[in-house]
Amino acid sequence: MTDLEALARRLVTDVWNGGREETAYDLIGPECPGLGGTGPAATLAWHRERRAAFPDLRYKIVDVAAGGDRVAVRWRAAGTQTGQFGPVPPTGQVVSYSGASFLRFDPHGRIVDVWSVNELFQLLLQLGVEVLPPVTGPGA
Repeated sequence: MTDLEALARRLVTDVWNGGREETAYDLIGPECPGLGGTGPAATLAWHRERRAAFPDLRYKIVDVAAGGDRVAVRWRAAGTQTGQFGPVPPTGQVVSYSGASFLRFDPHGRIVDVWSVNELFQLLLQLGVEVLPPVTGPGA
């Protein structure tokens, strides 16, 4: 039986923190969604984009729960924005935020689905972005 918790930890350690892209090809299945497509290359595209904005971004695993073919990883991340992040130009600001990633594995121990939630609103506030609620109602 494959130790899925160990594989999830390896994803964070090797790919997210270590930048060892070759590990993604061992851990990620061809149908796993990513940036603009599926598979390891699409997953790496998302990480490259995030790394371009926050080159020193580091993830710390806070908690892991595994059961069946799924693993949940609660994490904390911190890094300095020295590159463009969506519409936000480089600020030099250090940010810290939390999130959780939910991974589903195939029988071969490859990640075939990822669903993540994070404190993006908090991250944007730390970058100095003014986030206003949408205008609704008559005359909007």
